Amino acid sequence: MQIPANRLDLTFRENQNEYEEKALSVLRSGWYVLGEENTAFEREFADFLGGGRVVGVGCGLDAITIALHTLGIGPGDEVVVQANTYIATVLAVTHNGATPVFSEPDDHFAMDPECLEKKITPRTKAVLVTHLYGMMTPMDGIRSVCDRHGLLLVEDCAQAHGCEWNGKKAGLFGEAGCFSFYPTKNLGAFGDGGAVVVQEPMLEENIRCYRNYGSDRPYHNAETGVNSRLDELQAGLLRVKLTHLDDFNRVKSEIAERYLREIRNPLIRLPQHVVGAKNVWHQFVIRCEQRDALRTYLQKKGIGTAIHYPVPPHLSEAYRSIGVLKGAFPVAERLADTVVSLPSYFGLTEEEQAYIIEALNAFRE
Repeated sequence: MQIPANRLDLTFRENQNEYEEKALSVLRSGWYVLGEENTAFEREFADFLGGGRVVGVGCGLDAITIALHTLGIGPGDEVVVQANTYIATVLAVTHNGATPVFSEPDDHFAMDPECLEKKITPRTKAVLVTHLYGMMTPMDGIRSVCDRHGLLLVEDCAQAHGCEWNGKKAGLFGEAGCFSFYPTKNLGAFGDGGAVVVQEPMLEENIRCYRNYGSDRPYHNAETGVNSRLDELQAGLLRVKLTHLDDFNRVKSEIAERYLREIRNPLIRLPQHVVGAKNVWHQFVIRCEQRDALRTYLQKKGIGTAIHYPVPPHLSEAYRSIGVLKGAFPVAERLADTVVSLPSYFGLTEEEQAYIIEALNAFRE
């Protein structure tokens, strides 16, 4: 049996006619940028979230970068990020000329409020929390720290479409929530795409202006903006996928629950639920001290895996100039050395799930 780490074609095939009809409709419309599809998607995604004002942008990195810029983050400011996040989170900080300050995650891959509080200095302007792997960060502690110190809170929701904390969806807890629609995401487009969710009307207007060359009306530029727009084709296709997102999330949750019930191997550490959190399981990530041996073993059995992520940002070549040495963040570094993402996607059959579980349970050192 051959089981890849991921398959993107299965969600397309499930609703193929709807996607093809929408694509043809957009192509035939003659309007391809900032049109009715974009406007409709922004409204429908806000409805899905249960609040907020949505602005479509070019990708998830742009979403965070633009959000920070619009909130006034710049040179001289520090932004606290968790040390185990994907590097895009950190890139958004440095693209604005600000300084990333790394903080250790907790035992559930999320930002640890106690570690966060220790990282705050007079230069700290914002906290950028990541709901990693589609596992919702417990937001009470994070929000409390931000409120106590007068800090802006920005959510990286790139992997968290539909996650909830005590019934409230990811993206609605801070000044801005930033989403990616990269094809691998639970709400993935057929190319790049992203969105920023805010509460304040003025902030929404500023983001709309900045994403479109800084233009507040045709050929009038209020600032030196960027070109970062969710195009009509991707917006239209996302509208289709959004109508099925709850079903996709449910299927991934069912796979995750089966893995949690049936994987029984002392060499494998499973992710754990946090009371109050509703996860959408963008990735199902286990930990294993013998990771390389486990991946080789699974590969020989035809089971693909992935690592999200093997190099924490503070140890990447891109941020060597920051001068953070190996050992500075042992929790994040240990995760980078031990995490493994198992196949977990729409269309993964019960037989394939059973095969994966059996193989994992049979693994030995």
